[in-house]
Amino acid sequence: MTVMNMIQAINSALDVCMTRDEAVVVLGEDVGYFGGVFRATAGLQKKHGKTRVFDTPINECGIIGVAVGMATYGLRPVPEIQFADYIYPGMDQLISEAARLRYRSAGEWTCPITVRSPFGGGIFGGQTHSQSPEGIFTHVAGLKTVIPSNPYDAKGLLIAAIEDPDPVLFFEPKRIYNGPFDGHYDRPVQPWSKHGSSEVPDGHYTVPLGKAAVVRAGEAVTVLCYGTMVHVALGVAAETGIDAEIIDLRTLVPLDIETITASVEKTGRCVIVHEATRTGGFGAELSAQVQERCFHHLEAPIERVTGWDTPYPHSLEWAYFPGPVRLTQALHRVLKD
Repeated sequence: MTVMNMIQAINSALDVCMTRDEAVVVLGEDVGYFGGVFRATAGLQKKHGKTRVFDTPINECGIIGVAVGMATYGLRPVPEIQFADYIYPGMDQLISEAARLRYRSAGEWTCPITVRSPFGGGIFGGQTHSQSPEGIFTHVAGLKTVIPSNPYDAKGLLIAAIEDPDPVLFFEPKRIYNGPFDGHYDRPVQPWSKHGSSEVPDGHYTVPLGKAAVVRAGEAVTVLCYGTMVHVALGVAAETGIDAEIIDLRTLVPLDIETITASVEKTGRCVIVHEATRTGGFGAELSAQVQERCFHHLEAPIERVTGWDTPYPHSLEWAYFPGPVRLTQALHRVLKD
């Protein structure tokens, strides 16, 4: 076991997969000699060579298109999109090609690509470096969407994603690359070294896709969250004393609806929190799934705490960010009766 932050855990996952399987290749803008803008691929080119870890032009549609071609020829490419905000030029390749290949070929071909990309706000990145586009991809049949919240899960989920035969979107919450964040931006940053989930096995292991984690057991209300919002929810529960059961989804597609249903049937209340914009966000799908399955157990309307329906603002970062104040208010609303 080694204490790692999320960047180091992701780097370790890539190294483990490349060592075990020569078909795994890494490509993207500045992922080679430079080691990536967040250094998640640091040292990989030196160890595994320039033909397996290589830089690409600033051309997201080309990056994804090349990865799809590689996958059809038997490789397992791991393309990096430097920021999730720039994934949109590659959407046609992801949606029309990668997601459809298994279906179009009647199972003759698969498309084992894992697209890594930092996403989310909390770093004053403004509207072009803070977006959370996960809801767009959860809508697409044939794509899997994974979002880790800690170093242990980041490594295990990334290895599982790379080994999966289907295309996976692996979104990395950049606000928690170096430490957990409870939403209190005016407090000192806490490093991962003080957090239990920073102890990461050195070798190969996987965290299965499609399995959520109950990170805090409780009886009063279920909180559904992922990524950075897991730590915001845990912080609010600790500060308010509300007996919340907090579920880290980890994988949005496939969704662990069984764990969600069991929790909501127990607590009778549900709050959903995510950083993406509210309209059409993944929280809307979660709300529908919970209502369909748990209607007779619900004792209050489902609450959603999300980003606003506006481009991510730079000057009003913390008004947009669904932090402790708004989450606390939502919890009190569902518990008032």
